Amino acid sequence: MSKLLIDVGSTYFKISSKNGVKQAFRDFSKNIYDDLTVKFGDEIKEYPKEDVYICSSANGGLSTLIVGLTNSFSLKYAKNIAFNSGINIIDTILYHNIESSPIPGELLDVVIIVGGIDSVGGVFEEKLLRYLQKLNYNNIVYVGSKLDAPFLKENIDNLVVLENIISDKLKVNENELKEYLTNLYQQDIVGKEDIKHLYELTSNQIYSTPYIVNRSLPFIDAKFEVVNPFIVIDIGGATTDIHYSRDLVRDNILTESEFDRLVFKKLGVYKSRESLIYAAKNNEFVYELLNYLDVTENILEESSEKALKVLMLLSIFLVLCKVSKHNPLYVTLKLDVLKSLVLTGGITKVLTNEEVLSIVHFFYKKIMNMSTIPTIVMDVNYDIWTLGMTK
Repeated sequence: MSKLLIDVGSTYFKISSKNGVKQAFRDFSKNIYDDLTVKFGDEIKEYPKEDVYICSSANGGLSTLIVGLTNSFSLKYAKNIAFNSGINIIDTILYHNIESSPIPGELLDVVIIVGGIDSVGGVFEEKLLRYLQKLNYNNIVYVGSKLDAPFLKENIDNLVVLENIISDKLKVNENELKEYLTNLYQQDIVGKEDIKHLYELTSNQIYSTPYIVNRSLPFIDAKFEVVNPFIVIDIGGATTDIHYSRDLVRDNILTESEFDRLVFKKLGVYKSRESLIYAAKNNEFVYELLNYLDVTENILEESSEKALKVLMLLSIFLVLCKVSKHNPLYVTLKLDVLKSLVLTGGITKVLTNEEVLSIVHFFYKKIMNMSTIPTIVMDVNYDIWTLGMTK
């Protein structure tokens, strides 16, 4: 390989070079640059900066609030683009409920306003402006009806107006917003003291890891025996992401992207361990699942290798529940026609194929009432993310 690929995760470093793919657990007592160069400095020195490509999820992504007119169109379209750009959505607000909607207490990286096709005007009124005055945000972008753009531009400081993401034929125009969000992520990295020093190693743009993984999916059959439709579950220290083939979802989104992404910020096994445990204890099937795994709920309070395995198994079960018909609050995937389930991230270094098979069998029998399950593919060498790095 003539290029060096580096992924800076929330818990692991991963590099792909002519010597293959390697990973190392991060030392959180050191800054990212020092830790990375101590662990992989000799290999990094072998490559010129133009041949080094880096993606990162270590800065936590951008916190985003979306205001839209409808769940079925504007909010769905905007969430779709944001997730696929590697963005963390902290909340969505329906415009007609805006006066009774809670005010996020945290500083927001970006607010997205969307709604209406270009032939419809008079969508947004003073109540939107009153709500925005209560928010604390760094960036705000409008991607709705162009007829409302002058009113909003006049009344909202530093508003960025981009192409409406909803065409008159209800097709997604995603490119301008996706580029804007990707550039914001880039600026966020540059502003993070712990990450910006990575530009001493590369002359290329640093991208969000989830964005890179999504870019990799069209090429996944180059390294894995994966049959469409498939999902990729990436279980890391801070979040659990699910990337899925659009063949698995029924909706009215017409988009150029073949794959979409959901992120579950509270289902990571290290940084969000407590919220994962909370979600598990509030799932009606988990106690039966723990019995199936031949453990008691006390395992959730332990810090051991066995407890880590149980948490990872629970995260697989919970994320499948959240995209099944059992939980209609999220995108519902047609898991009954799923052909392949690919696992990537730190989980593949902890769980065996047999353990994953066991939990998937339990899910399909208990939730789906099915005895057959999709083929399990384990990305044990962390290869998936490398496929999209230089495309």
